[in-house]
Amino acid sequence: MKIAILGTGNLGYSIAIGILSQENFKFKNLYLTKRETSSIDSLAKLPNVKISTDNKKAVRFSDVIIIAVQPKQLQGVLEEIKDYINPKRHTVISVVTGREISEIESVLGTDIAIVRSMPNTAISVGQSMTCMSGNKKGAENIEYAKMIFNSLGKTMCIEERLMQAATVICASGIAFWMRLIRATTQGAVQLGFDAEEAQELSMQTALGAASLLIKSRNHPEEEIDKVTTPSGCTIQGLNEMEHQGLSSSLIKGLMASFDKINQI
Repeated sequence: MKIAILGTGNLGYSIAIGILSQENFKFKNLYLTKRETSSIDSLAKLPNVKISTDNKKAVRFSDVIIIAVQPKQLQGVLEEIKDYINPKRHTVISVVTGREISEIESVLGTDIAIVRSMPNTAISVGQSMTCMSGNKKGAENIEYAKMIFNSLGKTMCIEERLMQAATVICASGIAFWMRLIRATTQGAVQLGFDAEEAQELSMQTALGAASLLIKSRNHPEEEIDKVTTPSGCTIQGLNEMEHQGLSSSLIKGLMASFDKINQI
């Protein structure tokens, strides 16, 4: 598979690093483009990786095109590459926040396989939760997208109308979970641990909690019940957090983020 990533900024770079770090994912060439390539030039030393400022060249020598530019740059990039997209050859995968498939079709045409995907930055460590949807032809070719993103975490095919919500839960969600881990780290410091110990305790406990749910497929409350005893310290802490609005503030934060993304 020949892959091009147009716009190797934070997310594009994470996708590239994720692809390069997976031993089980085979690609023939990986083209990475950026207007200023100095921050990614070191990747050119790796086998089969090519760095360029030329989007058109990258498209000509690739089969799967991942567009990872800023939303305001999308129109210009599409206009730049439209004459080089071949309906019989190319699959276009957009990871551009808030941009619908219809916007891409309006430039490239409806006969192009287009997949809209929203990974998160955990893709750089092979742990992304990537949601995706496609137009009619994109749905037929969506296995290309799943092949790439399943090697970099988990994927879920959803209706496009849910993509904004998925962006909040999965992409913005990385920041929300980081803030929760930071808060428990701060609490651990207050309880007597040094900062490094506190962060390790918080990170591993968060990983363990998620792993329990992934493996057991239980509802979170089932796992909570296993560590709460009558009049115990766990239920005391949980109740105090709820009195202070833990669940409510999280839900309100998600809804505020969702309102904002729909204004972009």
